[in-house]
Amino acid sequence: MKTILITGATSGIGYALALHYAQNGVRLILTGRNPERLQDITGLCRDRGAEVHSGIIDVRARDVISPWLVDMDRRYQINLLIANAGISGGTGQLDGAMNAVGENAQQVKDVFDININGVINTVSPILARMQERQTGQIAIMSSLASFSAWPTAPAYAASKAAVRVYGESLRGAYKKDGVKINVICPGFIKTPMTDINPYKMPFLMAADKAAARIASALDRNTGRIAFPWPTYMIAGLIGLLPLSWMLALLSSFPSKPAIDAE
Repeated sequence: MKTILITGATSGIGYALALHYAQNGVRLILTGRNPERLQDITGLCRDRGAEVHSGIIDVRARDVISPWLVDMDRRYQINLLIANAGISGGTGQLDGAMNAVGENAQQVKDVFDININGVINTVSPILARMQERQTGQIAIMSSLASFSAWPTAPAYAASKAAVRVYGESLRGAYKKDGVKINVICPGFIKTPMTDINPYKMPFLMAADKAAARIASALDRNTGRIAFPWPTYMIAGLIGLLPLSWMLALLSSFPSKPAIDAE
């Protein structure tokens, strides 16, 4: 039985991935912070024939998630770990009220804690165990925003750049140990995270279609899973521009809404 662990499975791409993988012969281990949504996705996946285990886990809590992951791996031996949990926030308006220029310190801290430290807290305990047994696969959720310096969402872009380079570096470091590392860089996917964006998003893709594409690429062990290709091409070209040109271009884009303080 293949065992797949997905963090942030209660919403967006994580939710869609759980549904995609749910079938007979698959064991899913799902985490999230919302008890109701976690119960919902757990029930749906069981209805599709999967064996499901779940835990209300905050990826920021290293002392909680690390021993829990090790325990899950001891019991079931995780074949595929998808470090998906993440949040986004920008410098735009929130509920019609103007925020101060830039990002406040709490938003930056929250984005970094979940998107960077949360990935490290998730990956590190299982990576060491996969290295010991010389097999396993780890996928890290980044973003096409990782290729550019976004003045409208500084912390988000920086956090996704950090985990992309981290994951791609790990791929080279652990290849000799038989551990597959993949980095996922989606463009605009229709999820609750993008539903709040007050602007048109080019090449917006449904979450279930994104999940199918990700799963197919993971099966092929694609190192960088970046899509849709037109958005990937544009993101890559913007990243090659001189900094002054890049900032001038990206500063003209609409701002992503800030994270609601509550």
